[in-house]
Amino acid sequence: MPTNFYYNNFENSGEQTLLDDLIVESIKIHGQDMWYLPRTLKNKNEILGQSDIVEYNSAYMVPIYIENVDGFGGEGNFLSKFGLEIRDQVTFSIAVKTFRDDVASSETENTLSRPREGDLIYFPLNRKCFQILFVDKFQMYYPLGSLHTWKLTCELFEYSSERFNTGIGEIDILEQKFSADLLLWSVRDENNDYIITEDGDIWVDEAYGVTSPEPISDNEDIQTHSNTFVDFSTTDPFSSGNI
Repeated sequence: MPTNFYYNNFENSGEQTLLDDLIVESIKIHGQDMWYLPRTLKNKNEILGQSDIVEYNSAYMVPIYIENVDGFGGEGNFLSKFGLEIRDQVTFSIAVKTFRDDVASSETENTLSRPREGDLIYFPLNRKCFQILFVDKFQMYYPLGSLHTWKLTCELFEYSSERFNTGIGEIDILEQKFSADLLLWSVRDENNDYIITEDGDIWVDEAYGVTSPEPISDNEDIQTHSNTFVDFSTTDPFSSGNI
């Protein structure tokens, strides 16, 4: 015997549209305006699935609901052998209708059918970027026969020479603050060629921020201390210097 037609009607487009509108309205009331940044991969290796250049060339403001009501999750702040690491995680919810109308329909560089792992969400409240780690496509298990939201598990973005050209100043400044690419600060002539100094080096603008290494990455102290007990002379290259 089939299920009751009056209660298990999962093909009513009118009811599905109504629930879509209610969810969108709820997120607009209780959510936050955030920027969604689609990722663009340049020179992608299809075998390894890697790319030499990662760019974020567009940003779309969308209302997103924050599910972590009591603070960030994840491993938080901890000390490792690489120093202090911050691994804050947060869970966002975005309406399918909102993403389709505000992001997917406007994006020309990528074909988007849903939020993707690797894309970024800029959280203006704390001025941080979060990278999408996982997209739960079945957060709400087909209410009225369709999907209405996506649940995004995100972690604090760790910059690694990505390029930002979104046109949003507070987002694009990430590249200027943390990029170690000298070519971004090189001086060029009217033909867009690099200006070379007499020593053969590229002429770099004085505004280049990475002028000195971090103290933890400076090996001068390590080298000075090792010279007191390590002897790499030709007479005794393997001694500790005390024999």
